[in-house]
Amino acid sequence: MKLPVIKHLTQFIEENDQDYIVETIEVLEALTEVPSLKDEELDVIGELISNMYGALEVNKMVKNGTDKKEALNAFMQRVLGSIDK
Repeated sequence: MKLPVIKHLTQFIEENDQDYIVETIEVLEALTEVPSLKDEELDVIGELISNMYGALEVNKMVKNGTDKKEALNAFMQRVLGSIDK
């Protein structure tokens, strides 16, 4: 996951609507079922999907009253904490 990408997607959600991100995730998940995709391509799609889910999570925290910068940092700390385990 990349914080700058999540931050950009969070800004996109604020300016537009989270439905765009949800629908994009659905399209990307459907693409992962294409049998001819290479591992590297699947990795890129997976990275995009995880960044989009991260942006949705950060957006949810912001809607619940958390400051945007604080929400981004808290989300990344959670991600890093789960990696360390």
